[in-house]
Amino acid sequence: MSMGDFINIQPSELKFPVESRKQSSCSMQLANKTDQFIAFKVKTTNPKKYSVRPNAGIVLPNSVCHVTVTMQAQKDAPPDMQCRDKFLVQSAVAPIGSTNKDVTQEMFNREDGKVVNEFKLRVIYIPANPPSPVPEGDEEGNSPRSSSAEEEIRKSALSEAVARSLKQSMGNSLSSEAWAAVSKLNEEKASAIQQNKKLQEELELLRKQTRHGQGARVSTIVVLFCLLLGILLGYFIKK
Repeated sequence: MSMGDFINIQPSELKFPVESRKQSSCSMQLANKTDQFIAFKVKTTNPKKYSVRPNAGIVLPNSVCHVTVTMQAQKDAPPDMQCRDKFLVQSAVAPIGSTNKDVTQEMFNREDGKVVNEFKLRVIYIPANPPSPVPEGDEEGNSPRSSSAEEEIRKSALSEAVARSLKQSMGNSLSSEAWAAVSKLNEEKASAIQQNKKLQEELELLRKQTRHGQGARVSTIVVLFCLLLGILLGYFIKK
């Protein structure tokens, strides 16, 4: 924030996002820190390139005025993103009761000891679309299959952790025979899951062979495997 005799100006630099063939805008805040009516006027070294609204006006005592500066669309952004354009904000005491329509150039002429404050602002270009961070998974090139495998490992580890926590919390309330039965069921469940995966892989292989013209014989084998799979799943569900 710049400190002047009449108004405070924020920011001290005008930053414009630069994108080819698109306008961009930024704003200034003029704060009157006095009990007087303060007239202001905004000038630029490149008036054809910028539009200032309002470019002149009155800031009431202990009040704030917002100024919008718009940079016209440019054909191409400068390669070095450097800009030499500057803005000048002039401020002076105006008669009590003045309005925006009463502001004239004469108010900013230094005559008869009249005080006119001036503050310069430089223009800074910034990229319109800064690059976004790349997710770690994309950088490592993980495939959906590897991600699925990692998920299965996490689930398995979580199940084991839950089982250990349950055993610790229950202590010796269950007999050794009960724990043995629980362990056996877990082993059978894991075996069933493994067999299911193998059957699915074999079924997929048979389907590919069928598509290559293996005929009715392969179709019969597929049906048998499907029946076997259903029997196994039914058996373990009952267990």
